[in-house]
Amino acid sequence: MSSPTAEQANLFRRQGYAVFPNWLTNEELSLLRTTCDALMSEPVDDDKGGTAHNIGRGHDRRFLRHRHGDFPELAAFILGNRMKTFVASLLGPNPHLFNEQFVVKGPKTGAAFAWHQDSGYVGFEHAPYLSVWIAVDDTTPDNGPVYLLPRNLDLETDVAVHEWDLDGKEMVGYHGEEPGLPAIVPAGSIVAFSSLTLHRSSPNTSDAARRAYLVQYSNGPILVPTTGEPKTFAVRL
Repeated sequence: MSSPTAEQANLFRRQGYAVFPNWLTNEELSLLRTTCDALMSEPVDDDKGGTAHNIGRGHDRRFLRHRHGDFPELAAFILGNRMKTFVASLLGPNPHLFNEQFVVKGPKTGAAFAWHQDSGYVGFEHAPYLSVWIAVDDTTPDNGPVYLLPRNLDLETDVAVHEWDLDGKEMVGYHGEEPGLPAIVPAGSIVAFSSLTLHRSSPNTSDAARRAYLVQYSNGPILVPTTGEPKTFAVRL
């Protein structure tokens, strides 16, 4: 099934996220794994992890971003009709690619990621967008799954004040004690959440790298107010 059901879309609005187990085909999952491994073979300094925000932490936390143009099959996947149908059901009728990146946590020392809203990284007022977090590997409690704090997207529309943590190399938008709900999902699953939804990820203490692919979509372009140019991408599906 490519499109979320009405019940799944309503759940997404009520809790700020929804989980779609085993959504990818075997071919799509193989494509993501092959592409991620190709990018991982490049030097760490070339992984574009600090182009917009210096959040990469070497082999502990790599961000392999903005490379779909170098991989035509990857571009076809994230811009194709199957993804368009999925995104439109949760976001709206005018989906645009906004951002894409692999996030890889190294074995044993893979760094955690602090509580934040994805909107906290944009830097100006904008319409909420959709984050499609894809498990490239099975997620377990030990390898750094994403944790989420439910929020009703129709009632809770604020973006928290985010502060830069120099040591962690990340923005932090929540300092409370709620642990969040972990998304323990098999490879090929999607965790879809709003850019307003607070989330974090725990460290990877397992013996293998944890690979995920984060592709984000906006309902219309997100443009920088001072320039009128796209913040990152603004490719209509």
